[in-house]
Amino acid sequence: MAGAVGPTNRTASVSPKVEDPSFRNVTYMELKDSYKEQIRALVEGGVHIIFIETIFDTLNARAGAYAYMEYFEETGLKPLPLFVSGTIIDAAGRTLSGQNTEAFYISMMNAKPFCIGLNCALGAPLMHPFLQRLSKIAATYVHAYPNAGLPNAMGGYDETPEMFGDNMRKFAMEGLLNMVGGCCGTSPDFIRAVKQAVSDLPRRVVPVENHLTKLSGLTEFLFSDIIRFVNVGERCNISGSIQFKKLIQKGDYEAAVKVAKDQVENGAQILDINLDEGLIDGKQAMTKFMRLLQSNPEIANVPMMVDSSKFEVIEAGLQNSQGKCIVNSISLKEGEEEFLNKARIIQKYGAAVVIMAFDEEGQATEIDRKVSISKRAYKLLTEKINFAPEDIIFDLNILTVATGMKEHDPYALNFIEAARLVREECPHCHVSGGLSNLSFSFRGLNDLREQMHSVFLYHAIAKGMDMGIVNAGKLPVYDDIPSDLRNLLTEVILNESADGNHVDRLIDYAKKEKERLDELKDQGEAGSGAAKKEKKVEEWRGKSVEERLKHALIKGIIDFIDEDTEEARKLFARPLQVIEGPLMDGMSIVGDYFGSGKMFLP
Repeated sequence: MAGAVGPTNRTASVSPKVEDPSFRNVTYMELKDSYKEQIRALVEGGVHIIFIETIFDTLNARAGAYAYMEYFEETGLKPLPLFVSGTIIDAAGRTLSGQNTEAFYISMMNAKPFCIGLNCALGAPLMHPFLQRLSKIAATYVHAYPNAGLPNAMGGYDETPEMFGDNMRKFAMEGLLNMVGGCCGTSPDFIRAVKQAVSDLPRRVVPVENHLTKLSGLTEFLFSDIIRFVNVGERCNISGSIQFKKLIQKGDYEAAVKVAKDQVENGAQILDINLDEGLIDGKQAMTKFMRLLQSNPEIANVPMMVDSSKFEVIEAGLQNSQGKCIVNSISLKEGEEEFLNKARIIQKYGAAVVIMAFDEEGQATEIDRKVSISKRAYKLLTEKINFAPEDIIFDLNILTVATGMKEHDPYALNFIEAARLVREECPHCHVSGGLSNLSFSFRGLNDLREQMHSVFLYHAIAKGMDMGIVNAGKLPVYDDIPSDLRNLLTEVILNESADGNHVDRLIDYAKKEKERLDELKDQGEAGSGAAKKEKKVEEWRGKSVEERLKHALIKGIIDFIDEDTEEARKLFARPLQVIEGPLMDGMSIVGDYFGSGKMFLP
């Protein structure tokens, strides 16, 4: 007997008020309590399986999974097998709350369902492509129980048991299923027909679980070997953006959402959200902002990094995102017991986690301390609570260099070397860091700071750093930095030069750069503003159309794309030759830059 835990008649991800996308008529915790009441009654009634089913909103299902885990923790009973079934509502393969099939599975992975699948809404032929995708990604059993086709004009179903059985046989022949059944419009005759249709066919072989990190927003995000570096957008962080801070303080959430959208458009694959500020109710602000982000599909497509020093604010963020998020962050600062307590709660929410290189003695600055804290945290998480190693991200503290204090000079190199050792000694983990910390000494010199970040990443990525909280879209190409400055920045990052005066030389360079910018400002040219930009544009616009296309492709400039491609089309015998010629030449350069860590692409 499977105990059905229904989806309820409310959705935690969608506002019922068109005029207020941040409004919800149910909270995550209200849903969790409701689900727990259902689960308690079903277990007391003697069911053998808990079945969270017909899910149109994954956030509802995640509340149900939380309730499932919490109920069995509190009672001490052996957990019953958990089945989860989602509902695709259209031919685009999305749930009512907008998630695709892969993202739905990733969002539910933490509950370790015995079986996961799709039911209702669609007939078998329309469900087929999405079941194929689920079957490919799910490292557990997969089921399907579709409707008997789509409803007719009278709300009835026209498929016969034989037609239904034939459709389900096709699923089984492809090896997509471990369990099969029928939903709306089916009857005992349909189930008999299905049994007869599939009984001679082998069950689906469950793929071996890999250690690929899987995150999700409305769509899936998979770390893979071809992604050398993941851009985490930093501009929705009150600590890192004065502009964003002012918007939140004023309550201008519409403009704040635009900041998030710009980050995604500029190449952020994950969004860091931090609303910590003394005069702001962080929990309330996080709830509202996260709901607004989830209401914007262009933003909600990417996974969220919920960032706060207050754990209740982190929970508020997790309770309002249906995707698999990253928590930023926890540490050993308050001891092992508190560290593991928070990690267990994060597990129930199904999030990955950033671990800061802090312990009871404070922040780690030296290589040995960064590595030893990371190894200790990794061992606790993987051995004590079975936390997935691929969901562990170490922030090894990117600290400020070139401050004028000698003890700060090795900080960048310490991070880079620690990244190498941690990636070697903690299998499947990731290494991240907040890049803006590196260049705090040069606040106001934005070009210099961005060049400094680019040089740092060139060396850090090569050693194992594979994520970073950055201003997406603002990282210059490594080879575009003037060679003299690039060499000086390299000496500062690696803390090594022939004369040992590299830090002093960079500080002198920064002073001269500030004086130059101040002079330009006094002359009304606004630093590196319009005049400088226009001159740069004029320079590359004077080249041949082939060179212009290559330049635009490498730099990601789309302003002249229509006129340049049309001009190139007229030069070649066939349009395809424009692609095979200058565009592929540009792509070859992009590939070389990307592969060598000189360019940072989504």
